[in-house]
Amino acid sequence: MLGWLCVTFGVAFSSALVPFVSIELFVLGLAAQEPQVSWLALGAVVAVAQMLGKLLFYFAGRGSIHLPAFLHRRREPKPLTPRRAAWQIRTKRIREWITEIRARCERHPGWLYGTYSISSVLGLPPFMAMVVLAGLVRMRLAAFFGVGLVGRFIRFSALAASPALFAGWFL
Repeated sequence: MLGWLCVTFGVAFSSALVPFVSIELFVLGLAAQEPQVSWLALGAVVAVAQMLGKLLFYFAGRGSIHLPAFLHRRREPKPLTPRRAAWQIRTKRIREWITEIRARCERHPGWLYGTYSISSVLGLPPFMAMVVLAGLVRMRLAAFFGVGLVGRFIRFSALAASPALFAGWFL
């Protein structure tokens, strides 16, 4: 059982960093194939691993972790082509939208906590985006980790406790 929990920790941590790794499917498969693994232990291990992985995105959003050089803007602008101009217009809208959401979160911190807690359980809005937003608006680290840990525990414990119910949704 301990071996499966260690493997689960690794998969959960990697799924927190790489969105293409589905920890939900892993938990469902493990719970269905290995019923001796406790659903509470499985939920706890996944929740801890997920939150440890998400800390990197939180600190990056906060500005505490410096991103690699290729992700930074260049000082000298490239020549403007029609394709580049269209891309700048699209990204300008996204930047304005993010700035508006950030300002709203700073004005109404309760909105951020509520949305973050719902996202940690349901995954809507996307939890990855909420993690970065929490870092951008400088949500307290204890609140970020505590609320996220409880929400992720609820989500993955429910998945592990009832694989037959949720397997019909994914398969």
